[in-house]
Amino acid sequence: MSISFSFKLSEDFVNGYKEKKAPFGYRDAAGNSVGEITFLRTYSRKKEDGTKETWSEVCERVINGMYSLQKDHAKTNRLPWSDTKAAASAKEAFERLFELKWSPPGRGLWVMGTPIVMAQRNSAALQNCAFVSTKEMTKNEPAKPFTFLMEASMLGVGVGFDDKGADKGFEIYAPQGEETYVVPDTREGWVDSLGLIINAYLRPNSSLPLFDYKEVRPAGTPIKTFGGTAAGHEPLEKLHNHITKLFKGRAGEKITRRDIADIGNLIGVCVVSGNVRRSAELLIGRIDDEEFLNLKNAERFPERNSYDPASPGWGWMSNNSVETSVGKDLDGIVEGIARNGEPGVIWMDVSRQYGRLVDPPNNKDYRVEGYNPCAEQSLESYEMCTLVETYLNRHDSLEDYKRTLKFAYLYAKTVTLIPTHWAETNAIMQRNRRIGTSMSGVANFADNRGLPMLREWMDKGYETIKYYDTTYSEWLGIRESIKTTTVKPSGTVSILAGESPGVHWTPGGKYFMRTIRFGNNDPMLPLFKMANYKVEPASESPDTTSVVYFPIKSDAKRAEKDVSIYEKMALAAYAQRYWSDNSVSVTISFNPETESEAVGTVLHLYDGQLKTVSFLPSGNFTYPQMPYTQITEEEYTNEGKMKLFPIDFSGIYAGLGIDAIGDAYCTTDACEVKLITENLKDK
Repeated sequence: MSISFSFKLSEDFVNGYKEKKAPFGYRDAAGNSVGEITFLRTYSRKKEDGTKETWSEVCERVINGMYSLQKDHAKTNRLPWSDTKAAASAKEAFERLFELKWSPPGRGLWVMGTPIVMAQRNSAALQNCAFVSTKEMTKNEPAKPFTFLMEASMLGVGVGFDDKGADKGFEIYAPQGEETYVVPDTREGWVDSLGLIINAYLRPNSSLPLFDYKEVRPAGTPIKTFGGTAAGHEPLEKLHNHITKLFKGRAGEKITRRDIADIGNLIGVCVVSGNVRRSAELLIGRIDDEEFLNLKNAERFPERNSYDPASPGWGWMSNNSVETSVGKDLDGIVEGIARNGEPGVIWMDVSRQYGRLVDPPNNKDYRVEGYNPCAEQSLESYEMCTLVETYLNRHDSLEDYKRTLKFAYLYAKTVTLIPTHWAETNAIMQRNRRIGTSMSGVANFADNRGLPMLREWMDKGYETIKYYDTTYSEWLGIRESIKTTTVKPSGTVSILAGESPGVHWTPGGKYFMRTIRFGNNDPMLPLFKMANYKVEPASESPDTTSVVYFPIKSDAKRAEKDVSIYEKMALAAYAQRYWSDNSVSVTISFNPETESEAVGTVLHLYDGQLKTVSFLPSGNFTYPQMPYTQITEEEYTNEGKMKLFPIDFSGIYAGLGIDAIGDAYCTTDACEVKLITENLKDK
């Protein structure tokens, strides 16, 4: 489908960048950029002529889409618009994007300016994450929070949910009679089928659906709308069978918190079965709920935590966090955190009362109910996240950074101009206009330039964004954003720029081996083999996937493992105080052999100085083919410079490459899980 833009950068301007070398980060020992390789694998879409997008073409698509949405909004609402002013603004936005001073989140790089956004006028594919509370369960539609969870997950959105629906006393019923339902080969069909089977057990006098899967396309069938291949009907059938098993024979009982956790996790497993796209879940429970705290305890709940391939569990699907408030006793969860990193902690009172913690409480977010899986955005039920990224270390001065913030902010605000297909979501998002302007490279910036300069850039940068929000909200005739800044974990997009992700230190430090997984059918794989790169079958799927090792020298002064648990907490609190009026997504890694006893101490020290935090025991723990492995300078030289060769990717761009796989919503390697491509009809 061709794209019709109401605004377009001039051809002369764009042509000036076609021969420019994109400044991708993380050049390896052979001079090949892991940033470019990641771009080719993840974001460079195939064009109608079969060739792959170059970086300048992606920048052009993003900027044309961004400014077309602004122009369409202005014209539709009969607001002032100047093509001349827009052209000047768009050129600078393009230049700063091309130089990787800012970027949309991965999802924005992948779909901004494509027909799914421009023709369908649906922003759901641009949203990173969402939250839904199960206390939204109603007598008429008890399944609604779960169908939202499933549909958003099928769109690649990470979704947080809670177990508060159990407080509403829903009774389980025995279905009355049976009725055949032919599952359509659409995303909506899958979602509707889930609603039918949940409602059959939670509404009186409902018939039990007998599912016919004959219309669902077979596994492996290509899907044009989003790319990838269909998964077949088996994951959906397993979900239906699991829910039937969960409720059957329990008529008269009440739905429990564990039931809600199981349904949510089983939905996630259905969605991630098969293919290459990813999503994740966050489950929020009570700190005094002993059963919730043991949901991932294999001894307590062996079925939901089974690793038997013949009968796998589902407890792994969500990161689990407890809701708490400042001053509450956290001693009961410290042992679990020290053992396996869970639960995470969410201070809901701080989330509702405060923006940045340096500012007085304003209670703007008093409706907040939860968080997205990476816990950087406080959200109401059915609300979604609109994010954008900036890269601190790509700037020479504060004034340069403030200028970049203008265009990063404007991208996120522009995304709020188009609705999703969910009425409840639109009502909240158009009221809040919540965005999250994030920064990456925070740890490297602090190490290289010091905390006083970091504080100035954060504080002055925040003032800049607030100024632009007032200015542009008035021009667009919309409300100012309830919150505007965040720190997201960054994940793949930070690799494009060669930055440390969010507030985290680079896992590998100065010299490290970065592994990337490629499908065995990827035409880049033979190029890596010919250039002498180490290539191995992936341990988890050797028949379909290979792992390539890239030796890298970075600008990082320290690796993540070289930084104490106290300093990691301190930097996250610093960002929460001076930058993020949403939250700071931070996973505090710690050495379980030397720092376990410090977990309780840092939780007490920073009680009320963060809105969210999660932990991950690491230390000497390793698993096969880890994303980052530290190496020595000698290994970098001997295994890289002396053996590897530069690669010419022109053939990949010319049409040999496969289509981009798209990005996860907002995750790091630690919390990504693979996601099935949604079962949409070809368009």
